[in-house]
Amino acid sequence: MADFPFDAVLFDCDGVLVDSEPITNRVLTEMLGELGWHLSVEETMRIFVGKTVKDEAALIEARTGFAITTDWLMQFRERRNTALDRELQAIAGAASAVRALHTALDGRIAVASGADRIKVELQLAKAGILDCFEGRIFSGHEMPRSKPFPDVYLAAAAALGVNPKRCAVVEDTVTGATAGVAAGATVFGYCPAELGHSSATALHGAGAVHVFQDMAELPALLAQWRGLTG
Repeated sequence: MADFPFDAVLFDCDGVLVDSEPITNRVLTEMLGELGWHLSVEETMRIFVGKTVKDEAALIEARTGFAITTDWLMQFRERRNTALDRELQAIAGAASAVRALHTALDGRIAVASGADRIKVELQLAKAGILDCFEGRIFSGHEMPRSKPFPDVYLAAAAALGVNPKRCAVVEDTVTGATAGVAAGATVFGYCPAELGHSSATALHGAGAVHVFQDMAELPALLAQWRGLTG
């Protein structure tokens, strides 16, 4: 698509392509409760969505007195992955949007996630879109710094051979939007009604140029983008 206004589209994964946050945070809620920090799933989501558990180890230790270990993190990921494999669903409209943009951009799309690679690949496979991102999956766990720093988005743009300023980034949290803006990309905020995503106001405040609610609208939104605010 010669007149497509972006050279590449970079997606967050959790909350953008797959509806993973309620599942992941239910498992986290259970495990924090086992340590003595009793939260509802909604409270856990408000604290942890957009962040990695390992980056919040100091907060967990302050609330529980338990120092988060590598073994505990491994147990969390194992229990989380089991639940995701059993229950995960794609975000409505995400698969069709990904495939449309993959075609429009001759494959120049990527996933740039704060999650670990095993989780990202499991989720993309469950959503039926892993083939669209083969060789173009980037994990914040493998970068010097994770979101809200731009490292994972800069790595994705470099691997695709495009200028980050010519990339559209699709995010649903302030943490991720901040990372996309810091990379120099144009950030679009996905903000459906469900719990687990940052608010439209917060996404705009983090630098998202436009906030939308229906993932099926994304290909047309990006194709028609001319820098208008919305």
